[in-house]
Amino acid sequence: MKTIEKCKVRLLSRFPALKHQNFRCFLAGQSLSLIGTWMQRAAQQWVVYQLTKSPLILGLVGVCQFTPMLLFSLFAGVLVDRFPKKQFLIVTQSLQMLQAFILAGLLWTGRIEYWHILILAGFLGLTNTFDMPTRQSFFIELVGREDLVSAIGLNSTIVNGARILGPALAGLFLSTFGAIACFLFNGFSFIAVLIGLFFIQSYTVTIRAKEQNVFADIVDGLKYLFSKRILADTVVIFLIMGITAMNSDILIPVFAQETFDLEAGGYSLMLSAMGIGSLLGSLWFAGRKETGFRGGHLYYKALMLAVFLIVTGTMRSYYLALVGLAGIGLCNMIFMATVNSTIQLNTSDTYRGRAVSVYTMIMNGMTPIGNLGTSLINQNYGPENSFLICGLLSLLSVLILLLLRRKTAKLTESSVNGLS
Repeated sequence: MKTIEKCKVRLLSRFPALKHQNFRCFLAGQSLSLIGTWMQRAAQQWVVYQLTKSPLILGLVGVCQFTPMLLFSLFAGVLVDRFPKKQFLIVTQSLQMLQAFILAGLLWTGRIEYWHILILAGFLGLTNTFDMPTRQSFFIELVGREDLVSAIGLNSTIVNGARILGPALAGLFLSTFGAIACFLFNGFSFIAVLIGLFFIQSYTVTIRAKEQNVFADIVDGLKYLFSKRILADTVVIFLIMGITAMNSDILIPVFAQETFDLEAGGYSLMLSAMGIGSLLGSLWFAGRKETGFRGGHLYYKALMLAVFLIVTGTMRSYYLALVGLAGIGLCNMIFMATVNSTIQLNTSDTYRGRAVSVYTMIMNGMTPIGNLGTSLINQNYGPENSFLICGLLSLLSVLILLLLRRKTAKLTESSVNGLS
């Protein structure tokens, strides 16, 4: 018993967000649901590619799914600041459950066409537009500011644990039962989320009064975001990487089949390899006592992601490619979690929903642009060259931003010295 108690104390010391019962309820519900989410994502991409054999149409799935986030994320941020987040999540999670069951029904009847998946991907994207900023800004209400970094890291841990297990299960289900089993699993998994939300009680509720119209609130939020240098710099580099470096998932089905002549099992293992890297990164991040935008640290994390993209593009061995994909997952996760925590820790409660909506808009809303560009590169130059080109573009962009940042810092220092 003493050993168990010591382990518990060490666990809570390492991951302090687990001290909060409401957060544990939320995390438990999300754990099962996210496995279903990644199973559906893997199955959906596989089904589209099998129906069309077109890398371009495969990229269009991402365009349809993430365009709503580009168009409506800022509006979602205003609503997130105005309404209770728990009730908001019950609605969005229920709608995502419905989407999964519709996909399963279409496949069950044998009437599914690729355009059905495009429409349903758009519907999922619309619900996610409101769901994601709600979930991200809900953490601080469950654990407080002091344990926010731990909560973000632990949430990323279960996301990336699901990213490993989900595609692996998807590969098994695709080979044994077909894609319909993946969609059904995802649909039923949302029941766990709804149960977890039901058990969340007596938490801090932050609701902003409706003092002005939606458009005025959006403008006010953007002014606030770009008035703080630390937030503005974070948003700019995240935007660049969102377009150039964070679209690897649409390359992997083509990479698996055309480069290594793999079927569903090998494809799912590639997704799991990226998930393993992400899981390792999230565990490291969740155990940090603090984080932030210090010096050029965020730029260097972005550079590492670019380097792993380039390295993966040179791999002609399947097992070495798995290592490269794991490296992409590791760097991508650390970069995104640092961006997320930097934005939330440097934003007041009044603006948090709107600030997080900008984060989710860039993370997912820029995906249509990134997916479309990456798909065109993939269509014309193949998956290996696509990894190389995307890595080189992101590397060059980050180096330019880093040089501009240093030049600006020197000019500011010279001005201060001149005044003194």
